Amino acid sequence: MIFDTHAHYDDEAFDEDRDSLLGSLSEHGIEAVTNIGASMETSKNTLKLAEKYPNVYGAIGIHPNDTGEMREADLNWLKEHSANKKVVAIGEIGLDYYWEEPDHETQKTWFIRQLDLAREVKLPVVIHSRDAAKDTLDLMKAHAEKNLSGVIHCFSYGKEIAREYLNMGYYLGIGGVLTFKNARKLREVVEYMPMEQMVLETDCPYLAPVPNRGKRNSSLNLPYVVKEISVIKGISEEEVIEITNRNGKKLYGLI
Repeated sequence: MIFDTHAHYDDEAFDEDRDSLLGSLSEHGIEAVTNIGASMETSKNTLKLAEKYPNVYGAIGIHPNDTGEMREADLNWLKEHSANKKVVAIGEIGLDYYWEEPDHETQKTWFIRQLDLAREVKLPVVIHSRDAAKDTLDLMKAHAEKNLSGVIHCFSYGKEIAREYLNMGYYLGIGGVLTFKNARKLREVVEYMPMEQMVLETDCPYLAPVPNRGKRNSSLNLPYVVKEISVIKGISEEEVIEITNRNGKKLYGLI
């Protein structure tokens, strides 16, 4: 069965059918989901979802776009609740230079603090990196190469950056973008990378794959991603599902 390693089911896009959708995942071949926090509010919502649904795990952390309001008390809250048995990672954390705010130094400061937190509480990290390839990699090498594991969420860079992270032992999160016509670089990365370091993700409600691009995404769309990977790698869809499921469980310390 499929493991969706990165979702946002606390998003308002799921307000009308969240219960029925999450309750139906197993009958559609989805074994488990990790809901990802991106702010204090969504991290708290993630805890509620993880406590309510047996097949939902949680990651808690502050997305770079929300670090402008981050305070020491927030870091203390993350540390306290990282002990929850359903919390499997710190994230999503990282750098996002697509927007001008918060400033880069603020993002870097809180990225490093959350990397240090993950190391302290012995949890993997879920890394967000957008238009910040060099700075993210430099900080990861300086602060996270030793005694940390995790996943580069929604990997969007080329083979050279992929090689760096793969050599550091990180997983790469692959989702609906792989099915887009302009995803040549990502297809090259998937062709190059070992299956043993690949995990499936949706980032739902965002980034729905073709043929549902532009619509609300959910874990039910992951078979389209599985099919694309099987074609690129020349293996069966069953193998893709089995390997990525095992990888997801290893990533989050569930086996």
